[in-house]
Formats: sequence, structure tokens, C-alpha cells
Amino acid sequence: MSDLRVGIGVDAHALSEGVPLVLAGVEFAGEPGLVGHSDGDVIAHALIDALLGAAGLADIGELFPPGTPAWHGASSISLLQQTCQVVREAGFELVNADCVLVGERPRIAPVRAEMRARLAGAMGTEPDRVTVRATTTDGLGFTGRGEGLAAQAVALLRRA
Repeated sequence: MSDLRVGIGVDAHALSEGVPLVLAGVEFAGEPGLVGHSDGDVIAHALIDALLGAAGLADIGELFPPGTPAWHGASSISLLQQTCQVVREAGFELVNADCVLVGERPRIAPVRAEMRARLAGAMGTEPDRVTVRATTTDGLGFTGRGEGLAAQAVALLRRA
């Protein structure tokens, strides 16, 4: 088996007024938030699944079951930190991760460095190993209509 392993994660949540919007651990004031059992951070959730997939482990729903009261309202950055501990215990370390937010808004450019730093901090690595990007769907689909946001992430791990 190769010393390098790649995993992909995808997540999507509906937007709702009265809920804080948190993406990659950064709160976006004045924006509708994401409905989820935790804080709904689609970027962190996609990254968690990418890490677990690369390590050959389960998925976010198995590690943090959505019906469990302990995870209700939980910080997804904290869940990412816990996931990285599980991945390390399985004998892997992060090479790099690439995350893409899918939605018409918010614009992430002004806080991209902070998003990278939050994700990297949770994973115990350097920010230059993590990228956060965004794309729109030019008005198509649920993200284009502003009904929700989605994210995709890819993680490359190596045996420690």
C-alpha cells in the first residue's frame, strides 16, 4: 500500500436567518447561517470527511452521530481537531488539504488567511498546507438561489 493516501469530502446545508454563519471556523456577521446539528460549517465538515476517507476510516456521521446531544451546536473546528487526533492515531499525517466553498456569497477573500489559519490550527499544521477557495454556480441550483451552501475538500495524507 502506498505511503500517500487521498480522500474527498462533500457537505451541504440549508441557509436560515437567525443562525450564525460559520465557515472554516470564521463567523460571517450579517449573513444567514447554516442549519446543522453542529454549527453547520460545511467547509470543516467536508474536510473532516476528506481526512477520514484518506485514512481509510469511517465518515463524519459515524464519528460524530448527528442525533447525539453532545454534538448539538458543537464547534466544527473542535470536531476537526478531534478528527485529526483519530487520523494521527491511525498512523497518518497531513501533506495538504484543499477546500472549495460553493455559493454565491459570502465573499471569502477578505478573511481567506484567517480561514486557512483556523483550519490549520485545528489540524496542528502550517497554514501553507491548507487552501480555501470559493466558486459560484452562476445562479444555478440551491447554492445559486441562495438556499444553501456546499463545500468540497480533498486531503492528502502520508504514513507518519
